[in-house]
Amino acid sequence: MTDAAAAVAEALVDARRIVVFTGAGISTASGIPDYRGPKGVWTTRRPVFFDEFVGDPDARERYWRQKTEDWQAWGRRARPNAVHASIVELERAGRLELVVTQNVDGLHRAAGTSPARLVEIHGTNRSVVCLRCGAEQPAGPIYDGFARTETVPVCDCGGFLKPATISFGQSLRADDLERAFDAARRCDAVVSLGSTLTVTPAADVPATAARRGVPYVVVNRGATGHDDLATLRVEGDVTEVFPSAVGLLLGR
Repeated sequence: MTDAAAAVAEALVDARRIVVFTGAGISTASGIPDYRGPKGVWTTRRPVFFDEFVGDPDARERYWRQKTEDWQAWGRRARPNAVHASIVELERAGRLELVVTQNVDGLHRAAGTSPARLVEIHGTNRSVVCLRCGAEQPAGPIYDGFARTETVPVCDCGGFLKPATISFGQSLRADDLERAFDAARRCDAVVSLGSTLTVTPAADVPATAARRGVPYVVVNRGATGHDDLATLRVEGDVTEVFPSAVGLLLGR
């Protein structure tokens, strides 16, 4: 891993405005299961699509049951790991342009990444939003309430409450996309960590930066959709490679 970390550090040595793109591979070390992989959650559980959630009471109940099971199984206990911490180090060193994460676990924010430097492009499980009035609130008490009553929660305004994640068939937030692509057009390097880079439009963010000719580092265990686009491709455990690379880069 020393050679891999050194190669990553060397690729980023001149970068001062780094975009970091993260996927499920950085969260498994925090006890969070992969959803899309060959043994992922979606191989045994059918997701609830957004139009089902809005239009079908039974689907709404199934959705809340799934989310509550996840919260009880790992959500309330999951903690940031060394990758999250190393990204915070980059920010504190003044070398981070933006983190764009596909993950909905909220661990970047829990680790200390500033909201101004973070786009949770698929939303977060740690908040609940009303689909009618837009009010947000912490998710934990709502999950706990459903676990006690098995009653689908609603907002005081009468609107449907939903974890603030982007469901299948639901549009991404326009302002999040704008911030992510603006950063991709400004950055002087881009790093993808623990993502297969097959889900669009999220994966188009690092691709946009790479096509400008800036260094593009991809660290993942297994092939990705951007292997031919990367200037450096590292096969390995991102939780070992990237924290070590940041340590070398920042001289600690």
